[in-house]
Amino acid sequence: MEIEGADPGTVRPGGRTARVRAAVLRAAGDAMAEVGFAHLDLADIARRAEVGKTTVYRRWGTVAGLVADLLTDMAERSLPRTDSGSLLDDLKANARLVQRTLADPRQGALFKAVIAAATCDTRTAEALHRFYEIRVQEWAPCVQQAVERGELPVDTDPHQVIRAVSAPLYYHLLTTSVALDEATADRAAEAAAAAARAGVYARGAQGLGTDR
Repeated sequence: MEIEGADPGTVRPGGRTARVRAAVLRAAGDAMAEVGFAHLDLADIARRAEVGKTTVYRRWGTVAGLVADLLTDMAERSLPRTDSGSLLDDLKANARLVQRTLADPRQGALFKAVIAAATCDTRTAEALHRFYEIRVQEWAPCVQQAVERGELPVDTDPHQVIRAVSAPLYYHLLTTSVALDEATADRAAEAAAAAARAGVYARGAQGLGTDR
């Protein structure tokens, strides 16, 4: 059932429609990892998913609409945050989750393709921003809890800390062919934790904005 005014691919279906959506999104992810955004074709994705072309065109309309739904699905299916009671342990868990994702041959290629597409396609960029907004919102409470435990300055911006954990891992992915390992992930978490304790991510600190 379509909701009037909803963007293609944003309705959360059940039953057979849910199975079709899962198959199409899986096929879209495979295709994007293999050929990149520029060469995606809805008819090819329908063939890979073994569904009718009209189903794909009617539900998603465009490649950008399909990629937007794919990113939404990935964000919602990603593992939830941990709650270890330690800022560093929580940030390491976050970093290792990102590391495992980016080190995976399919997922790493998929993220490279999405990032490249976001530089030239507005809708893909918006979808990528929503993806990270969902993930940052999921993990930000572990930083706020650290503030409440007295581990961090009271004016620490949780969103900036979480972004600081994953940023060097994406930089590594995009700028080197060296394998992204757990040691690299742990260093990113340790650096973010040390900077946060030093007040680098305090709201109002020079050069930093806030998400509020």
